[in-house]
Amino acid sequence: MPQHPDYLNNVFINCPFDANYHPMFEAIVFSIHDCGFIARCAREEEDSGDIRFQKLIRIIEDCKYGVHDISKADLDVNTNLARFNMPLELGLFMGAQRYAAKEHHNKNKKILVMDSAQFRYQQFISDLSGTDISSHGNSADQAINIVRKFLYNNTRRNNIASGQFISGRYHEFVNALPDYCDALHWERNDLTFLEYASCVTEWIKANPI
Repeated sequence: MPQHPDYLNNVFINCPFDANYHPMFEAIVFSIHDCGFIARCAREEEDSGDIRFQKLIRIIEDCKYGVHDISKADLDVNTNLARFNMPLELGLFMGAQRYAAKEHHNKNKKILVMDSAQFRYQQFISDLSGTDISSHGNSADQAINIVRKFLYNNTRRNNIASGQFISGRYHEFVNALPDYCDALHWERNDLTFLEYASCVTEWIKANPI
């Protein structure tokens, strides 16, 4: 499969999609775009005829970078079962890198793995032992800083501002977002991923670093 034209800028986000995590998700999306990259995730497409697993494979194929938050390891309150979407998607991304042909662009994929605490993952996914896990402590500002460092360290793009600076811009954006939604007749608390990403990119264009 040929390399996607935005492959070098695409960042796949693998994280919980529940209400409690949503502020963290929005912060990560903003951080990626403010660093000059493009956030991608499974929620960007709503085609009922598209098999989710195939969609994940396609999006992962398009992305050089992967941000994986495996912090949601608790049991669902309704089913009393754990959800394994995050470890599965992490495994897909790691497999795409590991088993790509030597000359294939997937061989150069870069992976960030985050959890709420540094060594908590050893309790539920011990096969990741030896992997460098970054702890965000359930802080959106810390997640922004971690994502920023990951992207800078793997690209050395000197136009990427500091994590603290991007965090400040994120809070400015959050304050401005309701007005953006009002102007577009969108509901702030019911934005799709693509709507939110569109607001992010428009704000960044209007407020360049």
